[in-house]
Amino acid sequence: MRKTELLIPAGSLEVLKTAVIYGADAVYIGGEAFGLRAKAKNFTMEEIREGIAFAHEKGVKVYITANILAHNDDLTGVEEYFEELKETGLDALIISDPGVFEIAKRIMPDLEIHISTQANNTNYGTYLFWHRLGAKRVVSARELSLAEIKEIRGRIPEDMEIESFIHGAMCISYSGRCLLSNFMSGRDANQGACTHPCRWKYSIVEEKRPGEYMPVYENERGTYIFNSKDLCMIQHIPEMMDAGIDSFKIEGRMKTALYVATVARTYRKAIDDYNKDPELYQANMEWYCSEIGKCTYREFTTGFYFGKPDSTTQIYDNNTYVKNYTYLGTVEVVDEKGFARIEQKNKFTVGETIEVMKPDGRNLEAVVKAIYDEEGKFQESAPHSRQILSVDLDVEMEPYDILRRSEMD
Repeated sequence: MRKTELLIPAGSLEVLKTAVIYGADAVYIGGEAFGLRAKAKNFTMEEIREGIAFAHEKGVKVYITANILAHNDDLTGVEEYFEELKETGLDALIISDPGVFEIAKRIMPDLEIHISTQANNTNYGTYLFWHRLGAKRVVSARELSLAEIKEIRGRIPEDMEIESFIHGAMCISYSGRCLLSNFMSGRDANQGACTHPCRWKYSIVEEKRPGEYMPVYENERGTYIFNSKDLCMIQHIPEMMDAGIDSFKIEGRMKTALYVATVARTYRKAIDDYNKDPELYQANMEWYCSEIGKCTYREFTTGFYFGKPDSTTQIYDNNTYVKNYTYLGTVEVVDEKGFARIEQKNKFTVGETIEVMKPDGRNLEAVVKAIYDEEGKFQESAPHSRQILSVDLDVEMEPYDILRRSEMD
């Protein structure tokens, strides 16, 4: 059996550190240019260096995205960017454009290059093409079934790696190559500026009735005709491994630290349990499914892995996330009194019961005993986003513990 990598997204330095602590084998991030998540916080060059140093200290790899479909004006900037990146110690570049690929090979000839899903990698011939050019890994298109991936595995060299998505948002367009955003808002999805028009609400206008908007209904369920459910394969890790996939990729470079920690910790445990004993994996399935449901999601599907999706993989009546837990903050340090220092993310109050999520898998119920601001002044509540606070809970806390509140009551 091939060793399986758990690959986690990070849109900021804070989230990278969370991903590393909560179980990632590798993290993928974007710099301030040439990646497909321009709206993410992304990383300055200084943050890239700090993030790579932190990850490497924990034995975790860092891959950097440069997977736009480049235009002429981009290429000079790509060269300059790669010249800076080569001194950071990154482990791989994720690329989709052949021109960008050639620049990377010239500037960093010994660096691993991974071919992005954006390159539409749907057959073993494509894998072999990229292997001949020197790519180490190809990210499979989301449109592939597990049977197709298994066939690819059997037709490519043993040293070539397959990376496939195991969890996260699905795109309405073919492997993410979408023109809707460009057409509707002038923001190019293939240059990292997608406005997600597939999540918008649509109506029909008849040619001779301008201004008369008729809602689009499908069996009276609603009008969100492009809105896909999220991928979740937590119950199908054996099939993913059997297909010969080397890296299980989580989507979500614009997600919060709570989302990343929840998904990373859950898939880490599921993979480790399965490798230890398949029966243990099955025995813990209820825990995995319960934990995955504690992060934001759009309902779940298995995508294309077991056949072509049908109408049940869409959500027609809304475009909102299911949100069962609210992120309150991540513990930065614990002082001599046992108080946790956090940057507050959402409102909470003294006296309420919250949950402390720990990297080792424990979830501890805790009562908020006191909240203090940076001057040590007591507060009844924490209503101001991003305020630095010291929090006294009735449980022991450690750095990187995450505070969250259930919304399911």
